[in-house]
Parts: sequence; C-alpha cells; structure tokens
Amino acid sequence: MSTDLESALRELELVDHHVHAPLAHAVDDATLQSLITESDHSPAPGTSVFDSHLGVAIMRHCPTVLGLDAVTGPDDYLAVRRELPVPELTHRLLDASGVGEWLVDTGMGGDLLMSTRTMESATTGRVREIARLETIAENLVASTTATGFMTAFADELSRLSPTVAGWKSVVAYRHGFDFTPARPSQSEVIVAAGRWMAAVEAGAAARLADPVLLRMALYAACDTGLPLQLHAGYGDRDLDLHRCNPALLTDWLRQIEPTGTDIMLLHCYPYHREAGYLAHVFPHVYLDVGLAINYTGAASHRIIAESMELAPFTKVLYSSDAYGPPELHYLGALLWRAGTSRVLQSWVDHGGWTLDDALNTARLIGRDNARRVYGGNDE
Repeated sequence: MSTDLESALRELELVDHHVHAPLAHAVDDATLQSLITESDHSPAPGTSVFDSHLGVAIMRHCPTVLGLDAVTGPDDYLAVRRELPVPELTHRLLDASGVGEWLVDTGMGGDLLMSTRTMESATTGRVREIARLETIAENLVASTTATGFMTAFADELSRLSPTVAGWKSVVAYRHGFDFTPARPSQSEVIVAAGRWMAAVEAGAAARLADPVLLRMALYAACDTGLPLQLHAGYGDRDLDLHRCNPALLTDWLRQIEPTGTDIMLLHCYPYHREAGYLAHVFPHVYLDVGLAINYTGAASHRIIAESMELAPFTKVLYSSDAYGPPELHYLGALLWRAGTSRVLQSWVDHGGWTLDDALNTARLIGRDNARRVYGGNDE
C-alpha cells in the first residue's frame, strides 16, 4: 500500500504557489553557499553551511539528478557543478521537481535571477507572476505626488491585475504584523506619503516601511479580489520574528473578510499552528510551510504533519519558496512528496484513514487548492 501512495505522490504534478526564479547565471561558491542559508553572515570558522538539513539534502539528492553520482563531498560537488552550463543545470532540476506551474514572486533578486520569460524557457512548467506590493509602491515614488499617491497605487494595481496571479507583501519584514488593523484615511496616506517622498528626495533609499502606507497597500490589494500572499514567521534576520506571528493579524483579517480576498500565509514556521488555527476559523485564510520544508530537510515531515493538525485540508498549499539555486526548486518538491507520503501513510497504517483519503488530501495540498484559489487552469 505504501508503494501505491509513494508512487502516486511521485507522479502528482504540483503547483508551487510561492517561489522565486532560479539563478540567471553562474555564481561563485561563496555566493551559492550564501543562498542556501537565511543568515547574511558566513558560517563560523571551521564550519560549513552544508552541515545542516538543507546541506545534507543537497548532497543526498541533487548529484543523481545532475549526473554527478561520483562526487565525494560538498567541495567536490561544487567543483563539478561549476562545469555544468546554467541552462542545463536549471532545466534538469526544475523539471525533475514535477512542478507543472510556478507562481513566481518577482519583487526581489534583480539581475541575479532569471526573468519570468527566461524561466519559462528553462522549464516545461507554466510560469505566472506574483507581484510584490512594496516594489510597486517604490517604483511609483518618483512619478507621483503625496496627494496623488493613493490613487496612483490603486490605478497601478488595476493595470496589473489582468496579468498577474496575485499579490505578495513583506509587511512582516518592513514593520511586523502588529499594525493598526483599520483602513487608513486619505489624509493619513497623504501625510505619510509626503514624509516618505521628502526622505527619498533628500537621499534616503526608496524602501517602503511606513505602517500607514503598508496598510494602504494591503487594503488596495484586497480591493482587487486577487489572492494576497503574506510572508509570516521564519525568514532572514531583517525581520523581528516575534512580530511575524500571524495570530497578530486576527483583527485585520476580520476587517478585510468582507472583501472576499483570499489571504495566503506563507511559510509560517514556527507559527504554523497559529496559521492553521486562522485557516480553521476564517474562510479566507490559507497557509503553507514552504520555506521550512527545505530548511528542515529530513525532519520536515513533522512540520508537514503539524500544518495539517487543525487547518482544513482545502486550506493548505504546497510551496518551495526556492530562491536562486535550482537545487531548492527541486528539493522543495522532493521533500514535500516524501514528508507528505510518510505522514499520510502513517495515518492509513493506523487505521484512521483510507488510501483514498490520503490520495485526495495529497492532491488538494499539492495542486488542487492552488488551482482553485489562483484560477488560470485553462488547459
């Protein structure tokens, strides 16, 4: 029976509902290793980023896909990997993932990452864009006024809406979830936009971090009706983790529920149980544990199981949150399949589930929920 479930999950075409593009060109070993950790510092002397769940997973699973079975360790892997052309390496790993559709956050990475058009040529999977709210606002700061900023932002979302699958916000990074939940007034936005624009004109970076303008962006996104993704929980040290608990969003979720917009809580670890509660009690809240799967590797089955404790199975989605090295795009899918199969099979073996229950749940999380929420399945 386990073989039936394992093979069904191996063959299941996934939708990766939150991912970044792979690397556009070859990078040196130090850069590559910096991209397989959320830390912005080099490892301590005498240690390696490969001494981690993700590092072990790379060495355990990726050489075979790349035809590098003879490698003997991380240094050997990196040396042989450098000899592979980027398009070939990327194509092998992305297509080995079995992902049929990638929803790509285009809000960061610049020239380091492939454009969505280039990514389309590197994979047989479909590629659709998730547009980042903060980036949209930052691109407008030099071309509008404080008085016109609120309208200009809404107009830009309206212009983009037919071409994107949804929106993404990094309010968790820029402020935290402990913001005032009410929609800001136009006068509040004008004052905040004036303050921001004056700072930019004086030489400050055009980085949107004002809580009033961040709230404005969230409400404007909800007004479009497209799904809105919010990073929650674990990330790099640019955030304050305790302010990224999605439970802090409870009042705001009540406020925006009438819009009908689906809120997609991304990654969530270590607050995935709080996210599961929110998905349980609010009809418009969904979650994934994407980032945590790669970084917990062989232990990720526990987090996968915990994400399914309380949330309805129709409210949990698959994502990899892969960024840069295509090993992450591949491993996200491989580890999700392995962890999900292990969890579901244990419930079948204990008599609580049938095999059909397990297969249906795997299809919901791996593919069908994303197709329902984001649409666009016109094939």
